[in-house]
Amino acid sequence: MKRLNNAVGAIGEVDAAKFLQNKKYKILETNYKNKLGEIDIIALQNKVIVFVEVKNRSTLAFGMPSESVTPQKQYKIRRTAEAYLQKNKMLDSACRFDVIEVVGTHINHIENAF
Repeated sequence: MKRLNNAVGAIGEVDAAKFLQNKKYKILETNYKNKLGEIDIIALQNKVIVFVEVKNRSTLAFGMPSESVTPQKQYKIRRTAEAYLQKNKMLDSACRFDVIEVVGTHINHIENAF
């Protein structure tokens, strides 16, 4: 079951990246990983670095996808983002954290989610 969930998640991330590109975001990284964690998409929009967590669900039976971005997950993403900014000498850059929910073919982009 985990392999199926990973495949569904990967499709959601591809759809989310295309969605952002259609909104004129420049995709800098996908599936960025370091020792602290992973960020699904790192993009640039109007000089703002946008760290995007993509949550994919086939149904809403277990609630909205964004509800699974817990405070612990947010902390991990923030720490991973900080390391990315430091590594790339971008600590002075404006940044924000978004969540993209993918439910079937519907995409909901939550800017400044946390």
